[in-house]
Amino acid sequence: MKAIIAQYRLTSLAKFVIGIVALPVTLTLLLAGPVAAASGSHSNTTRNRGHDSHDSLISVILATARYHSVTVAQAHQYARFPDAAGIACIDNPGVGAMGIHYVNGDLVGSGQVVPTKPQALVYEPEKNGRLRLVAVEYIAFQQQWDATHHAPPMLFGQHFMLTPDGNRFGIPAFYSLHVWIWKFNPSGLFSMWNPLVHCGAATSA
Repeated sequence: MKAIIAQYRLTSLAKFVIGIVALPVTLTLLLAGPVAAASGSHSNTTRNRGHDSHDSLISVILATARYHSVTVAQAHQYARFPDAAGIACIDNPGVGAMGIHYVNGDLVGSGQVVPTKPQALVYEPEKNGRLRLVAVEYIAFQQQWDATHHAPPMLFGQHFMLTPDGNRFGIPAFYSLHVWIWKFNPSGLFSMWNPLVHCGAATSA
């Protein structure tokens, strides 16, 4: 329950960034408690990891607030990425949805995972036709990553999930991590699917 409340506070405070100019230290003071609680910290080691995570998440919030404008995202080389069937809004009936992905191909091909440079931005279609930024996603192709690393990528204390070959996107096996910093996810801040996201208002790719 504490983790759910902490995540709700995190996403609520993240939205506060939109349209304001705030000092990073102010956000640090506001978010330190919620993110540390969401980390479920108990030991000194875990508390340190939680502190590192909250610093990184604040950086992600500040770095991606501008991408609430799809036009700005496109200017920074993010492009809509549908699945192999041409479906833009990705959902999993009965579990939830991800939304519409805008992917930066150069960042995907870099083979690096940097908190402030997510490979993908995830948007939820709204009834008025607008796209609402709800999450960021980090992506690394498995073959490229494994060639220079001994373990799957990890950010914010979380291991990436592996999507094998033969996936719905028609791309090679890849590691990924969603972070729902712009919309509360009752399944968890780092869950792949969000039951509160819906694709009903989506248009074709």
